[in-house]
Amino acid sequence: MSLSQRMELRQGQSLVMTPQLLQAIKLLQLSHLDLVAYVDAELERNPLLERHEEGGEAPDARERLDGPDPVPDVAREEAPAWDADTLTADRSSLESDLDTSLDNTFDPDGAAVGPQPEPQAFAEGDRLALAPGPWTGVGPGGSFDGEEQDFEARLTRETTLAEHLAAQLDLAITDPMERLVGRFLVDAIDDAGWLAESVEAVAERLSCEVALVERVLAAIQRFDPSGVGARDLAECLAIQLREKDRFDPAMQALVSRLDLLAKRDLSALKRLCGVDDEDLADMIREIRALDPKPGRAFGGAPVEVLVPDVFVRPAPDGSWLIDLNPDTLPRVLMNQAYYSRVARAAKSETERAFVTECLQNANWLTRSLDQRAKTILKVATEIVRQQDGFFANGVTHLRPLNLRTIADAIGMHESTVSRVTSNKSIGTQRGVFEMKYFFTAAISGTGGDQHSSEAVRHRIKQLIDAERPTAILSDDQLVKILRGEGIDIARRTVAKYRESLRIPSSIERRRAKGG
Repeated sequence: MSLSQRMELRQGQSLVMTPQLLQAIKLLQLSHLDLVAYVDAELERNPLLERHEEGGEAPDARERLDGPDPVPDVAREEAPAWDADTLTADRSSLESDLDTSLDNTFDPDGAAVGPQPEPQAFAEGDRLALAPGPWTGVGPGGSFDGEEQDFEARLTRETTLAEHLAAQLDLAITDPMERLVGRFLVDAIDDAGWLAESVEAVAERLSCEVALVERVLAAIQRFDPSGVGARDLAECLAIQLREKDRFDPAMQALVSRLDLLAKRDLSALKRLCGVDDEDLADMIREIRALDPKPGRAFGGAPVEVLVPDVFVRPAPDGSWLIDLNPDTLPRVLMNQAYYSRVARAAKSETERAFVTECLQNANWLTRSLDQRAKTILKVATEIVRQQDGFFANGVTHLRPLNLRTIADAIGMHESTVSRVTSNKSIGTQRGVFEMKYFFTAAISGTGGDQHSSEAVRHRIKQLIDAERPTAILSDDQLVKILRGEGIDIARRTVAKYRESLRIPSSIERRRAKGG
């Protein structure tokens, strides 16, 4: 075998992922909040990009300036000089024209204000200076000492659970080591008021003894609100019952078997607690009066409202109008005038390369944003066309749909449709739904028909909600009803859908409804 070198010429095709193409693909799958953050970063990095304001002038119609705007040389009329006699004469004429006295003032709260001493005026150059008075230092907007009022600094907010516990910790614990452990435990308590980490994990992370963490946790569990710092539901209820002096042996046995209480197995609870029906009913009533999540009373993270990317509304002719939400579309333009000026002033090769790169990135960003909006509108329009029955009649008319059906209809790749429908939502007259909601699996039916899994799940919930306490429907009975309606479904599928809806079994529902 011999080794040799030779040159060959080959022709082939390959897909090269340029940075611009990667940017366009990335923008497709971003939510509108992530898109705004991305555009803001580009606006800070690229000097050729500008945010287009509503009603504002386009950037290419104006030119940026490095310094302050030039002041036009306009002849100004000199202000006349004032003296005390002129002020007095004007005051007399004003009082005569208004038929009142300028001292006739009143307090906004309704309390009358008596005559104030007349201000003393004296000439200071060409301006009138008044002697210092109670309102002399008031600046614009009702501020004092020339400082603007910061209304945002005066806005109030709810105290968070962590702040409430930290304030109690500073008063209850003075030892530095225990206070350090307490701070860590307070940070580990979630919004519901439960401890999210185990005591052993906290001790390992802080390199301290488990007994120390247990001691500090016991102190925190005595804080307000009652039940805070619990590691599970039983401990949370036990803390609240101890503070009410109701944690007797019978109640302790009941709290230790909350699973029997959830199943409404009252006979087993009576034997376990050693009480009769009346006492057990009173104990259950006390348990229900407790708060399983004591941290909910405090302010947590702000609730994020799902803002739709597309609006769907009925048209007068019976069709549907699909519009993009303008609030979710960043308006970005490129300043051509500023680019021309900077390009002419560039001296070195590095400066020219930087300006050229900024121009290319600005062009690609504006085009990518425009293409993203068009693609979202195209996909949403096809979804509305495919799921017309849902928008007209509700979830029971939801059809089976997959990504390939949409991709083939609009002439795009399936992966593109998947990126477009990620983190996007549609606002309808029935509420706001994620785009992924309209893609459901198919369940076979009689006669070759297919039913949406979401529609079947909704039908199961309707049947269970309408059942009577004396006629609880089992999974087998639900299968018979659905097959009678033309839905060929297995029992395990019904059980899976029921569990996904967090609906208990027929035995547990019968106990809960007293059947």
